[in-house]
Order: sequence, then C-alpha cells, then structure tokens
Amino acid sequence: MDTTISSLGTREFISPLHHRGGVDVTFKQDDERVLFDHRMSPGEVPQPKLSFEVAGARERIYFNPAKTTAGIVTCGGLCPGLNDIIRGIVTQLHLRYGVSRTYGFRYGYEGLMPKYGHTPMPLKPESVSQIHSFGGTILGTSRGVQNVAEMVEFMEELKCDILFVVGGDGTLRGAEALTKEIARRGLKKAVVGIPKTIDNDIMYLDKSFGFETAFGVAVEAVKCAHSEALGSKNGVGLVKLMGRDSGFIASYAALAGSNVDFVLIPEVPFALDGARGLLEALRYRLAKHKSAVIVVAEGAGQQFFETAGEDDPARDKTVNRKFGDIGIFLKNRINAFFEERNMECNLKYIDPSYMIRSVPANAADNFYCSQLAQHAVHAAMSGKTGMLVGRWHGAFIHLPIPLATQGRRKVDPQSELWHSVLESTGQPARLE
Repeated sequence: MDTTISSLGTREFISPLHHRGGVDVTFKQDDERVLFDHRMSPGEVPQPKLSFEVAGARERIYFNPAKTTAGIVTCGGLCPGLNDIIRGIVTQLHLRYGVSRTYGFRYGYEGLMPKYGHTPMPLKPESVSQIHSFGGTILGTSRGVQNVAEMVEFMEELKCDILFVVGGDGTLRGAEALTKEIARRGLKKAVVGIPKTIDNDIMYLDKSFGFETAFGVAVEAVKCAHSEALGSKNGVGLVKLMGRDSGFIASYAALAGSNVDFVLIPEVPFALDGARGLLEALRYRLAKHKSAVIVVAEGAGQQFFETAGEDDPARDKTVNRKFGDIGIFLKNRINAFFEERNMECNLKYIDPSYMIRSVPANAADNFYCSQLAQHAVHAAMSGKTGMLVGRWHGAFIHLPIPLATQGRRKVDPQSELWHSVLESTGQPARLE
C-alpha cells in the first residue's frame, strides 16, 4: 500500500502564515507521520509500520499567493456541511494566504465544461460569510463523468492553479483522472480532494463530514417511528436510512435512539421467510410486546432484487447500480405476511433521506468542516496534489486518492459497533 503524496516541485516561497494575523503557527514536516495501525496483536513483535503523512501548514509553499487562482467544485449527492467546506476554503485562501482569486464551478464537473454554459462564480469571504447557515451547496452539484481533457483545458483558460474537489468515491476517481491528465501535459496544477459521503464509507478515515449531522436527524426519524408504533395495536415503525454499501447511519441511529428492535444493514445478510427469518422474528416481537421498530439501510437486502449489468438501464450515469427500494419492498412484504395470517399490523413507513442530506451541518460538523478546509488549503498551497485530507486516529492526514477509492469502509459484523447494536436491539445475531 503506497502512501506517498505527490508534489509539484520545490517550494520556493516562504509561507505568509509567518507574519499574517499574529497567529503562532506550528509548521509540519513531510516526514511527520501517523501510524496506519496503532494497535498490536497479542504476541506481535514491534516493527516499522505503515504510516500516513501528517496534514498541516508547511513553512515553505509552492504557489505564490499573489499570482495564484483557485477553484472549488462540489459533486454528487447533497450532504450536511458542503457550504461549510466552501466557506472554510475561501476564508483560508483569502485571509490567511492572501489568494484573491477563487472561483466556484457550478453544478459539479459540468462547471468545468464550457459546453454547459455554467459561468464560474467568483467567491470572496464576504460572499460566503453566512452560507454555512444553509443546507445544500451554493455551487450546485451533479453526477456523471465528463471529458477530462476539456476540463483541464478550461482550467488552463482560467489560469486555475488549484482545484479543490469535494465529493465521494466517483468524484474522487474523477479527481484522480484530472491529476493524471494534468501530469501528462506537464502542467503545474494541484488537485486536492475533500471526501464527502453521508454514508461514512471512505477508506482509511475516522469519519466523513456531515455524518454526525445525518445520524442526528436520523435519530429524530427513528423516535417518530417509535411513537407511531406505540400508538397502534401491533404497530410497526419502519424507517429507511441512507447507506448503499455501509450501515453506519442505521447503526448509530439505532444506538443513539435506544428504541429500535431490528437493524438491517448491507454487511449482514438476512432472510425474510422461514422459522428464523425477519418476518417470524417480527411476529414474535409483536405477539410479546405489541409494537416494533425496524431500521433498514438503503443497501440492505439487495439480494431480493435483480442485479443490473454494466450496460443495463438500471445503472445510473455514474455507473453505480440503482438499488432496489428495500423500504417499500419490506413494507409490502410485512403487510402481506400479517394479512395472510389474519393478524392485525399497523405499519407506518418513514423515509427521511432527503431531509437528512439537505439540512445545515450541526455544530460538531461545522467545526470539523472548518478543520478539513484549512488542511486542504495548507496542502494545496504547498504544492501537494492527487491527494485528499481526512482524519485518522484523531490526527489529520494526507491520503493518496487511489488509496481512498480502492474500496469502501464497512461495518464489521465482528466489531464492537455491531455487537453493541445487537445488544441494544435484542435481535437475533442471524436472521436466516
């Protein structure tokens, strides 16, 4: 696993942080590292371990602030904290480094394609000072692959030296392609990513921004489902939460609410039918307690749907498979199951997905986004490229983009997190 961070070249300029604002800065060195694994297995012999480069300001920088132009692009689905990231980058560039030209590219990577006609938005500290109070992104967003060569040509036309890319797995793959095309042309432009995924599934990161806000809102939905379930005889509250490949939001929301009886996530397969399946377990729960709450991640139970091939119309324009709607599927199957047995069941279905992803970030994510933005600017100004910033073991690090996109972070069924969910819900370890 290669954790080397690419650099554009020699840093010829002294950082303006030396004399700007009277703030004492602790500069970092490239050889400062954070261990990949800080634990030792029983009987393991101590030895040099894999590590990541520490993030932070460098004493000398690559770009001359007075001549530097930066750009920001936000891609993919909405997520709490996007405006906080934009605000943090613009503020750090202008007020700390003295970079006066920053553009916001509209509607994702489309904003780097002249054919769409999205005029870049000039960004100043005064124009972004209050945007963190609103959900979504002032730049807009989109999905889909664009022509990398044309995007680089547009960056050249604008004399854009630094591009900050805010997005998830597909977006970061696009950033990697941009980095390679820029290098192929021998250009000196930095591409720095800030990972965005409401599902918290980026590899080698403690958490992604917006996650705390997301599961906080999800908890409120779960509480409502619990109230609905208690309000009817044999009431069932069914809540579908985000999580295509990872069940972190569902797991955290269940633990925080402490009123959930079943949690279904992509990492743990389950059966519907049979003596040990979900439906019989739910029937037993209702017979004993007269109510139940089920939380299901959107990517759970996809074995019940037909899979789509690479060229199938059931794939979206990012080539992600369009998932079957497990929430509606469960709702219909549960209702049918109890109707067949002439047993009363009052099911209320709640899907708060768009409410969760479009709300403003909470205080914890405000703070986290500010730190991510600051570290992204430090990295870019020092000439680092083809990388993203994140937090690992509580420390901010630089991570090569190819490393972050080689897989998805998932809930380990053997982990303390999932065992805590099982203890909280009381559900069987296996529904099969």
